[in-house]
Amino acid sequence: MNSIIKFNLLKYDPYVHAYPEIHTYNIPIKKNNIQIEMMLDFLIDFHHNIDESITFRRSCREGICGSCAMNINGINSLACTHKIDWNFKYTIRNLDFFPLPHMTIIKDLVVYMDNFFEQYKHINPFLMQNVLINKYKKLEFLLSRPTKENIQSKEERTLLNGSYECILCACCSSSCPSYWWNRSMYLGPAVLLQAYRWVYDSRDDYLLDRLISLNDTYKIYRCHLILNCTEVCPKNLNPANAISSIKILIDKLNVTN
Repeated sequence: MNSIIKFNLLKYDPYVHAYPEIHTYNIPIKKNNIQIEMMLDFLIDFHHNIDESITFRRSCREGICGSCAMNINGINSLACTHKIDWNFKYTIRNLDFFPLPHMTIIKDLVVYMDNFFEQYKHINPFLMQNVLINKYKKLEFLLSRPTKENIQSKEERTLLNGSYECILCACCSSSCPSYWWNRSMYLGPAVLLQAYRWVYDSRDDYLLDRLISLNDTYKIYRCHLILNCTEVCPKNLNPANAISSIKILIDKLNVTN
């Protein structure tokens, strides 16, 4: 008996389906299949040769942009960096493709990211510094430019390692039960990892303001360190550790709203 891929794919088009449906395809494994190494390449090949109606996001194919984040075989991952293991014992190889869990589906494997990026904007993901602003708007740009190099030591720069590499794919946030049930209020591991990046940046002048904004029952304290986020991060980062560091800093500085 020839080996086959049992390909399970969640399909949902709001203009066609009343509810999301799981479609199953039995695909014989051929030599050209085995040459495919990554899940994204498998999806692209499937789209070109079997079902042109499936919809998914993709862009860089290098694990940098985060566009192709989805749930593959029960694990949130990037399709472009998730390798296919062709060495399986049985004649049937199961592949399951689902959108990121607990995110509103636009179509098939594509989900809304609006709430996720609104929360990202909430933490002011940029350097904030005290600058002189002239009342004449035409001079505002000139006076707000730095007048000297903003020096950062190697030790200070090292504190940012493990945070700036985040690509905002939302794999971690959509794997977090606290985010599932409180995503309108809890910022989630990805956004809090980015918050850590700016909180610990020595060049930023608004440390206290950032901590006051984060010091909320729901924004940060819904994290219970179950480490789902760390398990699934395609960049091997540790959002849970970053969240703990922010909590410790809030307590150490006795921050109150």
